[in-house]
Amino acid sequence: MFRKNTFGYYLFLSIFISFVIFLYGPIFSIISLSFQGPDGGLVFPLQGFSIHWFKELWNGSGLVDIGASFRRSIALGFLVMLLTVTLSVAAGLAFRRNFFGANILFYVAVASLIVPSIVLSLGIALEFRIIDNIILWIGKSLEIKQIEDNFQTSLGMYTSGFGAQLTWTLPFGLLIMFAIFNRFDRSFEEAAKDLGASSYQTFRYVVFPIILPSIIGIALFGFTLSYDELARSSQVMGATNTLPLDLRGLTTTVTTPIIYALGTITTAVSFFVIGLSLGLVFLFNRRKF
Repeated sequence: MFRKNTFGYYLFLSIFISFVIFLYGPIFSIISLSFQGPDGGLVFPLQGFSIHWFKELWNGSGLVDIGASFRRSIALGFLVMLLTVTLSVAAGLAFRRNFFGANILFYVAVASLIVPSIVLSLGIALEFRIIDNIILWIGKSLEIKQIEDNFQTSLGMYTSGFGAQLTWTLPFGLLIMFAIFNRFDRSFEEAAKDLGASSYQTFRYVVFPIILPSIIGIALFGFTLSYDELARSSQVMGATNTLPLDLRGLTTTVTTPIIYALGTITTAVSFFVIGLSLGLVFLFNRRKF
């Protein structure tokens, strides 16, 4: 260890500070440039100060309805978060006991982390194309008029898009929950049962308060990973776009600070979710269950 008055201490401190500036410098630059006036450009110096580009962003700037895509991303993120938390907790409780095929099931569940995202997205899209063909074949064979006349594709934000994002968020939730239960002290549960608590009461009043901070962490992972996911969403969203997909489109068509306004809003939402999660952890730690 370096003493505070040594050259090595100040050297490593300066390296760390430089890294932090390098890490967050682009974020501060984007936030600064997003508050320019109507005559602002894409580089410094700033041309006035206003929220003009945020208004333009919300109005769609004549290119995309950014407000609608923002709301879609929020809604999809919450749905992915809820299912990620539910499945992760259920899997964590199930894997506390040995059962046939447990190792295979675990490796299959987390394998999607190492598969290239764009390849996985393309595979899901092809899978749903097969489902489309099956549905059309059923409709034609059974002469179901509604399918023959109206059905186009099963690809959509809440079908293939929802599933594609789960392949990204769920493995993180599983790994967190498995790590928590691997070091969970079962003596707490045994003590509760010795005192006459039922299985539900043991989970509600003993297990749940202990794992609650981890559940909030899983929820944070689920929402933020879904909210800014691009590669796995690129082939599977159907006729609608999420915010990252519209952002990618704007980067190729927009040459004004409106793109910085979008980056500022996205960053603010991410930090808001992080702050909300930390606040919930603080409140739950102070609450008696």
